[in-house]
Formats: sequence, C-alpha cells, structure tokens
Amino acid sequence: MSALIELGWIVAKIVALIVPLFVAVAYMTYAERKVISSMQLRRGPNRVGWHGLLQPIADALKLLMKEVVLPQNANRFLFVLAPMLSIMPALAAWAVLPVGDGLVIADINAGLLYVLAMTSMGVYGIILAGWASNSKYALLGALRAGAQVVSYEIAMGFALVGVLMAAGSLNMGEIVRAQEGPIWNWFWLPLLPLFVVYWISGVAETNRLPFDVAEGESEIVAGFHVEYSGMAFAIFFLAEYANMILISGLAAIMFLGGWYSPFHGIPLLGPLFSWVPGIAWFALKVCFFLFLYIWFRGTFPRYRYDQIMRLGWKVLIPVTVVWLIVVAGMILAEIGPWFS
Repeated sequence: MSALIELGWIVAKIVALIVPLFVAVAYMTYAERKVISSMQLRRGPNRVGWHGLLQPIADALKLLMKEVVLPQNANRFLFVLAPMLSIMPALAAWAVLPVGDGLVIADINAGLLYVLAMTSMGVYGIILAGWASNSKYALLGALRAGAQVVSYEIAMGFALVGVLMAAGSLNMGEIVRAQEGPIWNWFWLPLLPLFVVYWISGVAETNRLPFDVAEGESEIVAGFHVEYSGMAFAIFFLAEYANMILISGLAAIMFLGGWYSPFHGIPLLGPLFSWVPGIAWFALKVCFFLFLYIWFRGTFPRYRYDQIMRLGWKVLIPVTVVWLIVVAGMILAEIGPWFS
C-alpha cells in the first residue's frame, strides 16, 4: 500500500511539473510572436481571444486535425519515433531541476551529469527524423543540426564543469545553495566567461537564430522536419521550445542563484522582498533568458555554417579551457565570497 502511495505521489509531482511546462511552451510561442511584432512595429496575434491570448490553443487544435503524411519511401517506425525522441529528453531533464527550495522531483547527487546526458540525447531525434524522411533536404538539415549540437555540447559541458568546480557538488540543489546571498554572490560574476560561453552554446544547441542553419528556410526548405505535418510536426515544435525553457532554467540554476532573491542578505532590501516565494524568482530569471532568445531572433542575421563551426571549436572551447584553469587558481587562493 505504501508503495502505491509513493508511486501516486511521484506521478502527482510529475504532473504538477509537466502541465505548467506545456502551458509555458504554448504561451512561449505567443510571447515570441508578440515581442517580435512589437520590435517590427506590428500588432502580432490579435484575433483569437482577448489580445490574441487563445492563439496557441487555436494553433494546437489546427495541427491536431491535420493528417500526418508519411512520405512514400520513408522508414515508418523511425519517422514516428523521431519526434518522441526529440521531446522526451527535454521533459525528462526537468526531473532533477529544483524550481524552489526542496521543490524537485528527484534530488539525486549526480543531477548535473543526468542533465548533460539528457540534453545530449535530443540530437538522436533530429538525426533519425532527417534520415527516416528519405529527403535530401531533411538529411542535410539533420547532418547540420547533429554536427552543431555535438560541437557546442563540448563548450557547454566545459562551462558546466566550471560550475561544478565552484560549487563542489553535482547536486543541483547544492549548486544553488553554494550561491546563497545577494546578486554578487552568484556564480555569474567569477565565472562570467563561462556564463557567456554557456549561453551562446545554449542558443546554438536549441538551433535558434542566429544559429538556425539546420532549418535555414532560404537554403534547405525547413531542415529536418520538412516532411513532417500535423501532430508529428507540432511535437518537434514543442521540443524546440521545451529545450529553450530547459536551457534557460539551467542557466538560472547554475549562474543566477536559482530560487534566491537578488536582494537576499542585503540589510534593508532583503526583508522587503522576503515575502516573494523562491519559485517566483526562479520563473522571473527563466523569463529573462527566454526574452533574450526572442531578442536575438529579432536582431541578428543567420550565421554561415562554417562560421558557426569556427566559433564553437576555435573560440568557445579555448575560452572555457583557459577559464577553468583560472577558476582552479581562484579556488586554491580561496578568493571570496565564492570560494572562501
């Protein structure tokens, strides 16, 4: 009986996390269209519901009713499996991410390792989609996306190794607790180059502008999901936005103090904002990073493929290696308030 209760409790925690996540993914598309339209002096979605607030639901219903067309010589099993392989790691990685103090599904000690393993699995869905579609455009897009994700995975991994060195733990909760204090106690300050590298790698990992050569519409139609339609296409779309929210959540936990207030421990401001729950601070930090994603899309032109590869291998990876040595020196010298 106790095992059943425990199982029910785990399922309840998963539902409590996944449902808001899906709502966030749906309304991220709405927010993106609204923000970009205001940048371009347009109105954006404004027909379905008040100020277009029901637009994501209308889009989802439209895609649900569309037929999933299977190309003639496609590998049926892999063609259907690919979208699921894309979205599952993006959702599974949230199991170890603490959204507040003690608010985590699985508080495991190797949390960071688990997240790295999950995020690197998403590339399988992309490669399978490209290959199973039996289309040269899809295969080209998949090869580009695969090479890009693998290249930037290394830089991102190195950046997270810096956080691991600074916190002295792989447990996500412990990494946040190591940053307890006001905004200058957080890891973004001593690990600033790693923070910048992590963020650039995160944008490249999610195949977003200016790194979206995998789906460069002007060159290879729509990249790896060119042959997809209906709900299968919608799942790829959801996976992209779920990955964006995951990368933003990770950035908030690793470098911006997770659920801590920026005024935590400051004599007058600390008590003034102490009523705000930790989950609200975490959500605000995630929203800040998601806004950066949209801002980049509205601002930058697309990189050329060789420029993307050069940036990953010749700039970001050397920067992370050098700064890891600097961090090791700071830890040995016990430079405060981070390493004292």
